[in-house]
Amino acid sequence: MGESRMELLAWLNDLLQLNYRKIEQAGTGAAYCQIMDSIYGDVHLTKVKFDTKHEYEYINNYKVLQHTFEKHKIDKIILVDRLVKCKFQDNLEFMQWIKRFWDQNYQGGTYDAVGRRKSGAAKAAAIRSGGSAPPAVARKTAGGGHAGGASGTAGAHSVDNHSAAMIIELNKQISELKLTVDGLEKERDFYFGKLRDIEIIVQEHIDSLEQEHGENAPDIGVFKEIQTILYSTE
Repeated sequence: MGESRMELLAWLNDLLQLNYRKIEQAGTGAAYCQIMDSIYGDVHLTKVKFDTKHEYEYINNYKVLQHTFEKHKIDKIILVDRLVKCKFQDNLEFMQWIKRFWDQNYQGGTYDAVGRRKSGAAKAAAIRSGGSAPPAVARKTAGGGHAGGASGTAGAHSVDNHSAAMIIELNKQISELKLTVDGLEKERDFYFGKLRDIEIIVQEHIDSLEQEHGENAPDIGVFKEIQTILYSTE
C-alpha cells in the first residue's frame, strides 16, 4: 500500500520546498517534473510553468515530463487527460507511483529545489526576451574616417537584433496557440466521449422499455426527450 496523502505532501513539500496543501495541486504537472529533476538533474525546467492557471499550460508541463520519461526510458504511461483535471484519486495514485520510483532511483545528497526553479525561470525569461543583444561598436578605419559607414553598420546590427527579437516573440505566440488548440481538442474529445456514453445508455433504456412494454412504456417519453436534446443541432 502506498503512502497516505499527508505523508506524500510532507515529502513533496520537503523535497521541493513548496507549500502544497492538497495532492490535487500536483495536477499542473510542475511538481512531477521537478521530482524527476531531483533524480536526474536534466529536466528542462525552463519550459516548466509553476504558476499556472490554465489547462493548456498544464499540458505543456506534461510534455516536458513525457520527454524526460522517454529520454530515460521509463516505461510508465502518463494519463495526462485525467491528471490535468486535478482530481484527488488520479493524482494520489500517480504521486504514489512517482514516490516509489524516487525511492528506488534518488542518489541522495542535497537537492537545491529553489535554486533550480530560479535558474529555470531566469533562463526562460532570457529566452523570451531574446537574450541580451551585443552592443554595436563603431570601429574607426586607419585614417579615422568613414564615420558614416560605422554608423550604418551599427544601424544594421540594431535592425537585425530587432528582427530576431520579433521572430522569437512570434514563435512563442505560435507555440502558445498550438498548446491552446491541443488543450481545446482534448477537452472537446473528453466531453464528446461523455455525451456518447449518455447516448448509448439512453438508447439501451429505450430499447429495453419498448421490448417489455411497447411504445407506451412508462418513462420512455423522458428518455426520448433526452435523445432529442442530444441530437439537436441548435
